Amino acid sequence: MKEFYHKWYSQYISRDFEMLVFGERGIPVILFPTFNGKYFEYKDNKIIESAADLVENGKIKIYCPDNFNYSSWHNYEIHPADRAKSHLAYERLIINDVIGFAKYETEYQKFVIGGFEFGAYHSLNLTLRHPELVSNLLCTDGFYDIRQFVFGYYDDNCYFNNPVDYLPNLQDKWFIENLQKILIEIASTDKSVSYDNNYFIHELLLRKKIKNNFFVNENDTDKISKWSTILKTFLNQLK
Repeated sequence: MKEFYHKWYSQYISRDFEMLVFGERGIPVILFPTFNGKYFEYKDNKIIESAADLVENGKIKIYCPDNFNYSSWHNYEIHPADRAKSHLAYERLIINDVIGFAKYETEYQKFVIGGFEFGAYHSLNLTLRHPELVSNLLCTDGFYDIRQFVFGYYDDNCYFNNPVDYLPNLQDKWFIENLQKILIEIASTDKSVSYDNNYFIHELLLRKKIKNNFFVNENDTDKISKWSTILKTFLNQLK
């Protein structure tokens, strides 16, 4: 399986940024790391390996961008308003640097977006805010409420990046129609502390007439094995 390491200076966060890419061609898949994870997380825990046949056969090409949580939501040395602004800078990096690069490499205009735990938050939030960029979405064991990071402070940037708040109030026809075109899977693992949170997102989407599947993996013995199974099943469905 071909692996590529990329490092560049991003104007959006004013620092260097890193990413691993797996494969040479195929449907572009962007996987966001967990809260503490790095760009090499899914390689090290062998989740990428679970999809190796799809990568090697040229069906998919996987992009693993780095984490930015400790400079945004988890940076308690800056004001909560600046945490939200830092998150928006990360979003611009993903859209312009990562997705822009993947568009150039693969010539696809829409992307498969996915993540586990806090990576699921990034995946869902990006998709809800920019549905025109996404064809398929996988969110597994996600946490979707950022109020825990702002300690009572709230502004528009916080609100419009907190899916549990803005999704129930979503009325814009353009957003809803584009979200209805996306194949969405909300997944959880048995005994996950985030089960209720994921089921809540599943129901919120249904209330907006946005179809999505809710799946629970109860068969494997450990979390990483379960995640690998969920990801492989999801990717095998891509067309």
